[in-house]
Amino acid sequence: MLRIQFAGLLLLGLAGFCAQAQKPLPPPPSDLAVPQTTAFVPATRPAEPQLKQDPLQLLRNFEPSADEEYTLGRGDEITVDFPGRPEMKANLTIGPDGRVTLPLAGDIMVAGLTRPEAAAAIQKALAPYYDNLVVQVAVTRYTSNRVLVLGAVTKPGQYAFDGTPTLLGALTQAGMETGPDKVAEIPEECAIYRGSQQVVWVQLKKLIESGNTLADLRLRRDDVVYVPNMADRFVSVLGAVQHPGAVPLTTSTTIASVLASAGGLANAAGNNPHIQIVNRTTGVSRILKFRDALNPAKSNEIVLHPGDIVFVPKSGFDKATYTLERLNPIFALSSLAYLGAFL
Repeated sequence: MLRIQFAGLLLLGLAGFCAQAQKPLPPPPSDLAVPQTTAFVPATRPAEPQLKQDPLQLLRNFEPSADEEYTLGRGDEITVDFPGRPEMKANLTIGPDGRVTLPLAGDIMVAGLTRPEAAAAIQKALAPYYDNLVVQVAVTRYTSNRVLVLGAVTKPGQYAFDGTPTLLGALTQAGMETGPDKVAEIPEECAIYRGSQQVVWVQLKKLIESGNTLADLRLRRDDVVYVPNMADRFVSVLGAVQHPGAVPLTTSTTIASVLASAGGLANAAGNNPHIQIVNRTTGVSRILKFRDALNPAKSNEIVLHPGDIVFVPKSGFDKATYTLERLNPIFALSSLAYLGAFL
């Protein structure tokens, strides 16, 4: 009887719980703001609310740390010291292959290593020939910290820095264009390309006028700074193409002509990648197969806008599941920075 009574009470409790669960939930208060997504959502997925990241923090994440240890690069001149063995001291230049050559040890890869790491690599290479060898590496001339500056500057080209390169330092060396009063004009904005999959826009003039130190953003080796002319219209081509970067946009520009201007697809793209077109301002993404891009009837359905990002993924990653964060976390800056959200 006790078991039967307990079972009856349990059933009554479950019935009450189910009845309560079936009641409609009360509507949210009218003054409660519903978060809206600012990143693009692929066409194959429904829109989902997302938190908007702080654009200043995103820009700081893009900037290398102030105390980041220097890594050796091709062309750097270094001195290798062996305390207690002065006859072994060597002044070396890191070759185009990233290696230096020492007697007995032969070729040693040091590019991409910090000074202590390079010293450890040299010590390991000489360990079969010397016991208790101490190695010290010093940089006597920096030549690998290079930044390429293109676009609306007086002297476009590649510039080397003894220390950490910065945005204003690169623009100063390249020379900013002058206005009617013959005074150098600060660009309204500029783009920084890092490798083949990263680009960030900086509202330079607004940052300078507000006194924000991020105007002199620290750069990395081999960054490309592009300063557009105010009359320029272009799209950014990234991913598995031969020459990632900015491509001019005209009334006759198509996806096919943009990819051709970028040197065509790289081998890593595969035979028929799903090309992704991201609107820099809205974050809206569109997907187009490469073969369809060659079909005028289908490619003409895609209208390119100034600042759009054309991304070609590597083979095996062609599903429409990319978000701005998937391409690169700093892509969210493209729309936020453009709207002056830094300030």
